[in-house]
Amino acid sequence: MDFKKLLVRITLLIFFIFLLNYLAMKFHWYYSIWYLDMFMHFWGGVWLSSIFIWFFKLKEINLKLVLSIILGVLLIGIFWEIFEIIVNKTTIENSFNILDTISDLSFDLAGGLFTIFYLFKNIIHIKENKL
Repeated sequence: MDFKKLLVRITLLIFFIFLLNYLAMKFHWYYSIWYLDMFMHFWGGVWLSSIFIWFFKLKEINLKLVLSIILGVLLIGIFWEIFEIIVNKTTIENSFNILDTISDLSFDLAGGLFTIFYLFKNIIHIKENKL
């Protein structure tokens, strides 16, 4: 796997997420496009799992690695949700919404799983099983 190419993709993805978030905040798209939050959490999960794969220079797939990446995405997603709750309580006093939190974490995980399957299928060439 070409980890330099992966780093370029990760960098482009974070700029895409940053630009879309900036535009969404400026034009109030989070309030007018109800599913944009789901889209952003999905791409955040893609970005996080890509970072884990790049950081640990993963070259093979096994269940322990997949679970580690998914757990990492989940933990950072939980920390992000805690951050959102604190910010919402202190700034705009929105009430806590468990369905929104579950949806956000689900899309984080979906993005992480998508990345794992995509990278290991299309970029990392898995050796054929010769049994």
